[in-house]
Amino acid sequence: MLNKLDTFVNFHQQALNVREKRQNILATNIANSDTPNYQARDIDFNTELNRAINNQSTHNNIKLNITSAKHIQITSADFTNYNLLYRIPYQSSADGNTVEMDQERTAFMDNSIHYQSNLTFLGEQFKNVISVLQQG
Repeated sequence: MLNKLDTFVNFHQQALNVREKRQNILATNIANSDTPNYQARDIDFNTELNRAINNQSTHNNIKLNITSAKHIQITSADFTNYNLLYRIPYQSSADGNTVEMDQERTAFMDNSIHYQSNLTFLGEQFKNVISVLQQG
């Protein structure tokens, strides 16, 4: 049971991390909607989630700086950098900006709803575990 819970929590943890990164990217697009020559960016959520779950980073591992012989050497995968894709506009603009506000708002809200649903699923799973533990 704990192994199944760990897998469930890991999936939602990774999904929340990728959704949070995508939300920041979409917010940056919206904030730069009037910036000349700004190119709208996005990520492929499914690809990035699979990469995060499988720990397949295309980037090198981060190595912590050890300043004492008593420090423990740890390496961790760097998932802060995702493969950013350019958004192809439906209609070109005179200033070279590729942000289309309707598309960005829709993607932003869709991502927000999915983020909240991940949190809800995770919260319900923890409530179920607590209920089982309290009942003995």
